[in-house]
Amino acid sequence: MLGIVSFWLALGVLGLSLGRERDGVRLLYPASAIASGLVAWIAGHALFLPPASLVLPLGLPGLPFHLRLDSLSAFFLFVLGLATTGVSLFATGYFRTGATASPGLTFLQYHVFIAAMALVMLADDAYLFMVAWETMAVSSYFLVTSDHRHEAIRGAGFLYLVVAHVGAITLLLCFGVLQGFAGSYAFDAVRGVAIPPVWASVAFALALAGFGAKAGFLPLHAWLPEAHPAAPSPVSALMSGVMLKTAIYGLLRVSLDLLHTPSVAWGVSALGIGLVTALFGVMFAAVQTDMKRLLAYSSIENIGIVLAGIGLAIVFHAYGMHALAALALLAALYHCLNHAIFKSLLFVSTGAVMHATAQRSLGRLGGLIHRMPWVAWTALVGTLSIAGLPPLNGFVSEWLLLQAFLLSPELPNSYLRMLVPVATAALVLAAAFAGYVMVKFFGVVFLGQPREPSLQDAHDADRWQRAGMLFLAAWCVVLGVLPVFALRALDTVTAFLLGTGLGDALSGDWLFVTPATAERASYSPMLFLAVIVGALAAVYLFVRVRYRMRTRRGAAWDCGFPAQTPRMQDTAEGFGQPIKQIFEPFFRIERSMPDPFDTAPRYWSRTEDRLWYGLYLPVGRAVRWLSALVARLQHGRIQWYLIYSFVTLLALLVLIRV
Repeated sequence: MLGIVSFWLALGVLGLSLGRERDGVRLLYPASAIASGLVAWIAGHALFLPPASLVLPLGLPGLPFHLRLDSLSAFFLFVLGLATTGVSLFATGYFRTGATASPGLTFLQYHVFIAAMALVMLADDAYLFMVAWETMAVSSYFLVTSDHRHEAIRGAGFLYLVVAHVGAITLLLCFGVLQGFAGSYAFDAVRGVAIPPVWASVAFALALAGFGAKAGFLPLHAWLPEAHPAAPSPVSALMSGVMLKTAIYGLLRVSLDLLHTPSVAWGVSALGIGLVTALFGVMFAAVQTDMKRLLAYSSIENIGIVLAGIGLAIVFHAYGMHALAALALLAALYHCLNHAIFKSLLFVSTGAVMHATAQRSLGRLGGLIHRMPWVAWTALVGTLSIAGLPPLNGFVSEWLLLQAFLLSPELPNSYLRMLVPVATAALVLAAAFAGYVMVKFFGVVFLGQPREPSLQDAHDADRWQRAGMLFLAAWCVVLGVLPVFALRALDTVTAFLLGTGLGDALSGDWLFVTPATAERASYSPMLFLAVIVGALAAVYLFVRVRYRMRTRRGAAWDCGFPAQTPRMQDTAEGFGQPIKQIFEPFFRIERSMPDPFDTAPRYWSRTEDRLWYGLYLPVGRAVRWLSALVARLQHGRIQWYLIYSFVTLLALLVLIRV
């Protein structure tokens, strides 16, 4: 595995040496895809092997780099390898012309980013973890600001970098707490000590905040809908599909591996934050008019669902309900894998649309299924998957998580038994909204008539882009139709983290997914697929036989409108209007209402995040005020600096005396 990481870095340096030779750089992406596929292959085998450790003669004196490959890191490396294989294939075609001004530099940053994420998952000490974590943050920052000529993109990159470093400081404090009791930054030393419950809770809270800044948990989400749209589409796919999962990996590593005293309070806090994040993300996704911002807010929703599953698993684990804890954690892990696949697919599909149309606004698209059929049908697979419709993969993980919530009445705490049904309703509401959002996304972009004349010239994806999208779409189908095999592999991760898994429940017939017992619930994706195919075939044959001699064609029903023009179609704003009306207190909405007698009326509205104005802007103003106050101390005169030093020395002497 370390050899492939080194190969990625060497490949990046080779791409940089080619400079602006765009064709030469582009041919290196398939080699990267092959390396990514090899990572997925090795990690898939490592899931069933005992942990393997390695100490590198690198780092600082007394602080060498420790590496470890166990089932937890192997799973997330499998996620990384699978997603980057498809994205790199797509990038071969995406970066062919005009996608970036410096193809060699972008290629280097792209592979440093991937290698850093892999090292985060392999790190077995806090030192290497933070080095890889910061490398991942800095390289992704440069990728986000690839088109730095635009002020909005520079602003998005700056916001991302600030939040990332605030999270990194919090993680340093978390590892400092762990080191204070273990006496070493090596994770093996931390595993061998018992940390007092109070300090363990402090470490968990710091980890939740630090990793939450990278994952986009509320209220640390503000960077995500700004940075994802600013980055090139393959980078957006990796950031949403893989980088967010490194934060989930880190949270699981700290809370369930390094800390040995899981608390109900940990689980309840993670469950609450996760559900609020999921509802917030899906509500804001419903009112977006930009394709990539819509997908970015959708990532916030899905990462909230994952956090809710982890929180429920911690609650069950704290009460000794190990089978239910394994079920909730298994659902969260499977949703991580599914989200990496279908969100990468949707981001690269969006990139293909932007590449062909030079448009990202939903209000300027439409009817692309006729001009871009390959992109449309693969995007449909991703859309149905993220909407949680069977028999695709998104349904399986959400169904498993729902089963874990429905089994929560077995909790011994009466307050939790009262609150968890409310959480279940919130989860179902988020899932329903996700379907609503995806109908808007696919319908506005690909169905109907083109809203701009220039869309008539849109071209379909090239063969490399098709290969990447088909690869990801195929995995959406495989993970949805044959989930039992994947769940059996993931059960090794739950056994590693919790000490137990769902072995007996998953060892039965591969046709059925049985989370607890067959009497409670079971699901057969193969039978579901057979029923769908059979019903469609029956309808098709019936229509062909019954109306063979009387087939006629006519215009579609126009809903009473005499002219079927693009103006008659539902717009992105129209789709989001019901959500704006129902949840208006949660949005900050600005509207321009035209005069009723205006001969050329224009209406516009802007929906913004209240947290940005209620939290981030006040913090920004406070920082600027403090900076101006500190700046007054910088007079540029040596005598004042000597006075400052003298006063500081006196204060320290007084403190030591006391």
